[in-house]
Amino acid sequence: MYSTYKMLDFNKIKTIPIKQRKNKVKLSDLVKPENSKISFDSKEFNELAKRIIIAHKNKKQTILMMGAHVIKTGMSLLIIDLMKKGVIKHVAMNGAGPIHDFELSLIGETSEYVEQTIEDGTFGMIEETGSILNEAIKEGAKNNFGLGYSIGKKINDLNLPNRECSILYNAYKLNIPVTVHVAIGTDIIHQHPSCDGAAVGKTTYSDFKTFAESVSRLENGVILNIGCAVILPEVFLKALTIARNLGCKVSSITAANIDMADHYRPRENVVQRPTSLGGKGFIIIGRHEATIPSLHRRVIDGID
Repeated sequence: MYSTYKMLDFNKIKTIPIKQRKNKVKLSDLVKPENSKISFDSKEFNELAKRIIIAHKNKKQTILMMGAHVIKTGMSLLIIDLMKKGVIKHVAMNGAGPIHDFELSLIGETSEYVEQTIEDGTFGMIEETGSILNEAIKEGAKNNFGLGYSIGKKINDLNLPNRECSILYNAYKLNIPVTVHVAIGTDIIHQHPSCDGAAVGKTTYSDFKTFAESVSRLENGVILNIGCAVILPEVFLKALTIARNLGCKVSSITAANIDMADHYRPRENVVQRPTSLGGKGFIIIGRHEATIPSLHRRVIDGID
């Protein structure tokens, strides 16, 4: 006998304009590439930087997997600079990344005070963020685009005022893949009536295939996981086994987890298991505000 459970009607959800929200992060918080300096140092950290430089000079892959906190700590311009210099050849994000990236592009601010907005039900209910990003995803699904490409294209098409600070926009212009790996229900745009679950699923699955293709060419390259404790380490492990299942040689790789704390999945699924056939793994613990500018400066100085 067939039956369904009761569901809430999301069509009744009330949204608010973005101008009503107070934000923690502003454009002035972003670190400019010319201002990056070395404030974090260790033997392993220096070796990792050298391996990234060697991969770049040998035209090998460096893939960056990044949590949204990388954006919220003001590191976007440093990531963009490494993309423009040809060091980072693929960026993978979880579903929160594009939200903060988009809001910075739109209003030059992002990151609400959740402890306040969760109390009255306005957390994540920003009209512009939900409607525009969900529209981009639905358009992407219709045109068989990936989720990351779809949002980068939307930022470009809307000519958003702060788009030069957007990782997704710059990736779109540079033709560098940015893939977005979504778990439905984890991101604020899923709360909105405008969200189409089928479109989200189609576009993020397309991005998974794109990510797997990049991983299939990771031999003698570098995989960096910065600030994502669960989703992206799991996605990487699946993409790696797909590549090996299809006969792609991906055995000698440099794998690094850079975060503010040591977590199980990044340690096992990024650093240890993938390097069992060769290469080397690194665990770097430190604040993004120190590790990312330091890595940026060492790599840029090493390739110039």
